[in-house]
Amino acid sequence: MAEQVTLKDPYTEKRIYRSRMVFAALVVVALLALLVVRYFSLQIIAYETYRTQSDRNYVQLQPVPPKRGLIYDRNGILLAENRASYSLTIIKERVEDLDQTIALLQQLIAIDDDHIKKYRRLVSRSRPYAAVPLKLKLTPEEIAIISVNRYRLSGVDVDAHLARHYPQGELFAHVLGYVGRISESEQLEIDEVNYSGTNEIGKIGLEKYYEDILHGRVGYQNVETNARGRVLRVLERTDPEPGADLTLHLDAHVQKVAHRALGNERGAVVAIDPRTGGVIAMVSTPSFDANLFVGGISTKDYGRLRNSQDLPLFNRALQGQYPPASTVKPFYGLAGLHYGVITPQSKVADPGWYKLPNNDHLYRDWTWQKKKRGHGAFVDLEQSIVESCDTYFYDLAYNMGIDRIHEFMVPFGFGRKTGVDNTNEQSGLLPSREWKKTYKRLPWFPGETLGVGIGQGYMLATPIQLAASMVAVANRGKHFTPRLLKRLGEQDVAAPVLDDITIDDQHWDAVTVAMKNVVHGAKGTAKRIAPGAKYRIAGKTGSAQIVSIAQDEVYDEQQVAKRKRDHGLFVAFAPIENPKIVVAVIVENGMHGSWVSPIARKVFDAYLLDQGMLDDDSSSGLMAQALAKGAVQ
Repeated sequence: MAEQVTLKDPYTEKRIYRSRMVFAALVVVALLALLVVRYFSLQIIAYETYRTQSDRNYVQLQPVPPKRGLIYDRNGILLAENRASYSLTIIKERVEDLDQTIALLQQLIAIDDDHIKKYRRLVSRSRPYAAVPLKLKLTPEEIAIISVNRYRLSGVDVDAHLARHYPQGELFAHVLGYVGRISESEQLEIDEVNYSGTNEIGKIGLEKYYEDILHGRVGYQNVETNARGRVLRVLERTDPEPGADLTLHLDAHVQKVAHRALGNERGAVVAIDPRTGGVIAMVSTPSFDANLFVGGISTKDYGRLRNSQDLPLFNRALQGQYPPASTVKPFYGLAGLHYGVITPQSKVADPGWYKLPNNDHLYRDWTWQKKKRGHGAFVDLEQSIVESCDTYFYDLAYNMGIDRIHEFMVPFGFGRKTGVDNTNEQSGLLPSREWKKTYKRLPWFPGETLGVGIGQGYMLATPIQLAASMVAVANRGKHFTPRLLKRLGEQDVAAPVLDDITIDDQHWDAVTVAMKNVVHGAKGTAKRIAPGAKYRIAGKTGSAQIVSIAQDEVYDEQQVAKRKRDHGLFVAFAPIENPKIVVAVIVENGMHGSWVSPIARKVFDAYLLDQGMLDDDSSSGLMAQALAKGAVQ
């Protein structure tokens, strides 16, 4: 039987072909439509969004940190400057493996664990795509090594910037303070925008007090970068506003002389111009090199400073609170005269000790400790200031009472901060009945008044307080809030004037004459600094007892460990006829004010003689009237 053969059906084939073509065409049209819609979305609807994202691949907005303001002394000597420095930075988002990159960098240059810990801390609180420093102060050799290996270090760069530098080293460390890396707590307080690109901030001292003025305002620039984030060119720039320069009342020469005069002792010197309230010198020893803190101090260096028993980080000029001892006797003399409790001729018996009524306790004079006697059968105000007679002031304090003592001393600035433009100032302590009742929950006892009467007991004062209060004595009641800042940019800045302290001129005369004889009198406790002086000084010594002595015990300073010996204090102003400088000196365990008074003499000479401040206008001063009357001999 023959096989059946199916004939070709052209019509069916055409129909199938046509339907397939139509379907293919529809698919192509649909795909083209989708492409057009997507293209429309990209180019029209989302144009700005994708354009911005595209630009970010090669254009970045970078902050331009401002130049920190410079700091000068009164004569234009540079105290704080900015120097070119180079840092190793990493942009975390541009690094594939951060740990591997850091490990590679450690193979190339010296990077210790401290650097890594600080970097990770900074990264954790930095903004995305921020260049965070891993190591500061790169050497030329380290910069060269990083440059050669740049092809292996995506996201790593060497950043050039200005770093703070203190050319005077430790000389101004306590007064200027220093800048350091911004801490996490500071990050929460500062203006994040204004501190973009800035890694450092004032930590203490003037650097912190005037931070807002010194910092300036941040700028910005649009830069074109390559795929590795390297800057190719700057497209647009808004310059930053630099911080203002500060000119201080401080005198670098006087500061240096005071620092050298203190030597290896633990102590402080504060010098103030009584005409303006400007701080001429503020020294605390031992000191430290503030440059160590710029960019972050090493653990080793910080441990050495922190653990030193001499406390080099402690600013004794502002934070040291000491019994003012006999340096307050001129103030109590003024108080006694002002309240009419005494006259310049009033005399007190001085057997070398004082007793309260119905009390057998002996409050001993310092001469009793050494010679078992007083300063004479009877002593008056001038002799008691000149020879620093405790017995006289025990009696005066008892008769005035703690209430009037407190009332009189408050206007001179005792018991409260002076308000000097710096940080961490302490207030000292001017005790009163209310203070003891509040803090001790006890009544005030008469014997405590006697202790305050010679600047001991609960009473405490800082060196800056002693200097500021003596300004009021030098100016006969006119005084200021002490100021370090003399000029802001080109604009002069005046120290705030405080309310005048009104006391009769004859009372000022009596006390000033006595203070003059402390230095220039035959029996003055500071007579050792008078020989050769080309000007006259009014001063008062003090010896602050820091360990208790039993009633029947004799104090032998040579048998006492040095750190338990008395503190030595001295306050003074010069020239007497027209005061131009007030100086306060404290030497911890310096034993006697008379022993530390030569430090003040060196400071006086440095300012009055070396700096040419001793002019011919001495006859125009307030004391000139007393001289003309023969009050000062």
